[in-house]
Amino acid sequence: MASDLFEPWNRRAFLAGSAALIGTPPFAQTVDGDDTVELERDVTEAVRRNISSFRMLDWQPYFSSLKNGAILVDIDSRAVHYWSEDSSVYKLYPSSVPQSEDLTRRGRTSVVRKVEGPSWRPTPAMLRRNPEWPPYVGPGPDNPLGTHALYLSWTYYRIHGTHDTRKIGRRSSNGCIGLYNEHIAELFDMVRVGTQVLLI
Repeated sequence: MASDLFEPWNRRAFLAGSAALIGTPPFAQTVDGDDTVELERDVTEAVRRNISSFRMLDWQPYFSSLKNGAILVDIDSRAVHYWSEDSSVYKLYPSSVPQSEDLTRRGRTSVVRKVEGPSWRPTPAMLRRNPEWPPYVGPGPDNPLGTHALYLSWTYYRIHGTHDTRKIGRRSSNGCIGLYNEHIAELFDMVRVGTQVLLI
């Protein structure tokens, strides 16, 4: 009877149930040998993703130096890379990215402000697309910016947390880059005003 638990379908059900109990998405990963990973949701739905795009990178192809530290946002692989100024710290985080190419901005910018417990105001363009949205949301669990926000030199653009963890790894934002709240809190503590940022 105990050996039945490790049969393929019972094992998946056990993993999905365990994940649900601890509040994580019920994903099981299997690599099939040709650099792809199969993410299994609810045992029946399989989504194939290219795992070779979510990998560690070196900073030199993207930055001339690490002065003030550096953040690279890779829109295609939906990943945020961070290097400290002395290169002793490197972090790689999964992220959400803009829903469409017309909402996506690429290029060089920098962190100009850091806010813990940010408030949120939708941009005029967001309100035109979604007139039912509130004009202001204060800090808290309903705030789309999560627990922390790094404001970029581009108006309206931020790297921020999210309370809606389903958005991470997806094209789901209106232009900003989203991270799990635990990840943005960690990044927030390492980043300083003046950190260089490149979105590719």
